[in-house]
Amino acid sequence: MADDLNLALEAALAGSAVALRHFAALAELPRELKKDGSVVTAADRAVEDRIREVLTEARPGDAILGEEHGETLGTEGRRWIIDPIDGTHLFVEGDDRWLVLIALEDHGEITVGVAAVPAQGRIWWAVRGGGAFEAVVRGTEIVDEQRIHVADGPTPALADTRLGVVPHWGREPFTALFEAADEREWPLQPALLVARGDLDLSLQTGGQIWDFAATSLIVTEAGGYYRGLDGRTVPGPGAALSGRDADVVAAAFGALA
Repeated sequence: MADDLNLALEAALAGSAVALRHFAALAELPRELKKDGSVVTAADRAVEDRIREVLTEARPGDAILGEEHGETLGTEGRRWIIDPIDGTHLFVEGDDRWLVLIALEDHGEITVGVAAVPAQGRIWWAVRGGGAFEAVVRGTEIVDEQRIHVADGPTPALADTRLGVVPHWGREPFTALFEAADEREWPLQPALLVARGDLDLSLQTGGQIWDFAATSLIVTEAGGYYRGLDGRTVPGPGAALSGRDADVVAAAFGALA
């Protein structure tokens, strides 16, 4: 498992380096729209290409699923899941909150998750059963590693629950939750803020498995709880909640009922 984590970290740093080169030259970066209306750029594809290169060289028998290039089949019952630039709309606006996300799914279970925030020089990771961690990235080095944990103490009332929401569109079905909870602005992806104890609850209003695979493991290994709005407790398509505990998530579901 340690080798898989080290590989995921290596791939995330390699992809981050490619992304940062494009981020430094945004004026020259063409933007396109996918069929679903989301933005995609050459940077998204280049980052995924680099991550795939690192993973394939080390694990040629593993499958790879990426947002931009689809799925390459494997033979080992293992699948790497990549979101090369999570938050491309932030990326193209020069906002530093975008991420590089990599997860490993082993026989149907997410076992490794890495979330890098390259423009802020930070990285998070988790291994199933091994806890969640945050560190600083300096060049190609990961330093100042520290274990993270969700907020402790009594579960807050919903009105006092610190809520982060991403993205800012697709909010209409969730108005009751926004009115009931204490919604906050977020300097980092809200699920990561839940994992480090700075928020109590995160709502992602939509997404695919690559949006959730890494962060769901980081949250749960930090002591938190992940649940799709369809009831699933494993990452998949649709909206999802990440909370400091099951009671916070249950209260959010109650507000939405």
